[in-house]
Amino acid sequence: MKKILIIIICFTLFSCEDVLVENPKSIAVETFYNTSDELDAAIAAIYGTMKGGGCMGGRYPAAQNASVDYAYGRGSYAEVSEFQGLGSTNINRVQGIWEAFYQSIRNANLVIKNAPEGNELTSDEIAESVGEAKFLRALIYFIMVRNWGGLPIRTEDNMDEIDISRGSVDNVYELIKEDLLFAEANLPDEAPVSGRASKWAAKTVLADVYFYLGKYTDARDKALEVINSNKYSLVEVSDADDFANIYGPEVITTSEEIFYLKYSRDADQGWNYVLYNHHPGSGLHPNGGYYIIYTDKEESSFIKNWDTEDLRYKYQWYDWDIGFGSSTMLNKKFADPDATSTYGAGNDYPLYRYADVLLLYAEADCQVSNAPTTDAMEKLNMIHRRAYGKNPLVSSEIDFQLLDYDKESFIELVLKERGYETMWEGKRWLDLKRTGEVTEIIKDATGKDVAEKHLLWPIPVSELEYNKAITADEQNPGY
Repeated sequence: MKKILIIIICFTLFSCEDVLVENPKSIAVETFYNTSDELDAAIAAIYGTMKGGGCMGGRYPAAQNASVDYAYGRGSYAEVSEFQGLGSTNINRVQGIWEAFYQSIRNANLVIKNAPEGNELTSDEIAESVGEAKFLRALIYFIMVRNWGGLPIRTEDNMDEIDISRGSVDNVYELIKEDLLFAEANLPDEAPVSGRASKWAAKTVLADVYFYLGKYTDARDKALEVINSNKYSLVEVSDADDFANIYGPEVITTSEEIFYLKYSRDADQGWNYVLYNHHPGSGLHPNGGYYIIYTDKEESSFIKNWDTEDLRYKYQWYDWDIGFGSSTMLNKKFADPDATSTYGAGNDYPLYRYADVLLLYAEADCQVSNAPTTDAMEKLNMIHRRAYGKNPLVSSEIDFQLLDYDKESFIELVLKERGYETMWEGKRWLDLKRTGEVTEIIKDATGKDVAEKHLLWPIPVSELEYNKAITADEQNPGY
C-alpha cells in the first residue's frame, strides 16, 4: 500500500530521487511545463529535495529535538543540548539543510514562473499547481525564518540573480502570508492524494504563521475554519499500542492528517530520521540505529513529572541503557522493525495534525479573551482525553477544569500538553522560542544557560561566499 502511495506522490514512473537529479536549469522551459504530467513532476521535485535525509528526512528533526528541555543529544549532537551554539560539524549540517531548502524554493519558483505559460494546461490546473508551489515555498520560508531570522528572499522574479540581500524577518513573513493566501484561494478542497496540499493545509499553516506572529485573533479564526470544516477528527485510542494507528509505518493516512511528508520503505524512499532514534539492539529498526537523542527519566523534570498513566508516555518511551546509566530512555514514537534499508522506514513526518490545530486554537482563543474560555478548555480536553484512552468528544473525570486556571496558567498548561503531544516531531524548540521565555524554561528544566548565539542558526559559509550582497557583518550573533 505504501509503495502505491509513494509512486503516486512522485507523480511519475520513476522515484522521487530520480526527479531530483535533473538540473532545473537544463530543462527546456518551452517544452517541459506544458502538460499536467510534466507539471506534477516539477512539483514532485519541490517535495523531493526538502524530504531528503540531509533536510526534513533526518538532520532537521534531529537538530530540533536535541534542542529541547526534555531530551539530550549524544555524540556529535551533544553540543546542541548544551545550548551554546553550534560547532563545525553541526554548522555543516545546518548548511546542508539551508541548501536543500533553497533548492526546493528554486524548484517552486520554476513552477510559479512557468506554469502560467503551459500551452496544454487548463486555467484550473495552472492555478492549483501555482498554489501548491506557493504553499510549499511559504512553508519552507516559515521553517527557515524561525531558525535563521532574516533571509535572502528568492522568488520567481529574481531567481536567476546571485547577489540578493538579506531580507528582514518582516519581509519574509509578508511573502509567506501572500503565498499562503494565494494557496488558500486556489488549492483544491481535497488533496489529489495523501501527502499533497489542500486549501485546508494552507489554512492550517496560515493559522500557525499568525500564531507565531502574535496575531492571535487571526490565528484563532483561521484555526476555527479548519475545525468547523468537520473534515478532521482525532484518531481514537484505547491503549498505548493504538497510537501506532497514527504514527506507525503501515499507516497511509488518517482522519487526523492535515499535511504530512510521506515516506515509503521502497526504493530508499524512507524516513531516515527513524534510524536516528533507536539502539541497534532494540529491534525497532532492522539496520540498527544511531540513538543520538535520548532522555533520562530521573534527570529530566519534564519527563519525571509526566503521568506515566498517560498513554502517550507508555507508547513513546522504552528503557535502554546507552552507557549513561539505567535511567536513560529512547523514544519509539517513530519506529519500523520491517524497514528494508537504512533509508527504508515507512513512517511519515506529521508536519500538521488536527491535534496541532486544536492546541493552537486553545492557546490563541485564551490570548484573545485574556482568559481561558469554555471552548478553549474543551479543545484542550479533547487532546487530554485521547491521551488517556477516552472518547475525545465526551466529558471525562480526567478533564481539566476551567475554574482552576487563569490566563497565564492555562497557557502554560497548553504549552505542556503541546510538548507531550508533539514530542519528537521537531516542534518543541520553536514553541519555546515563541514564548519569549526559552532561556528561563531551559534553565529551570536543565540548569543550563542558553547563549544568544544558540537562538538562531548561522548563515552558511556557502551562502556568504556565493552571495556578495550579504557580508560577514550580517552573520547571526556569535558566529
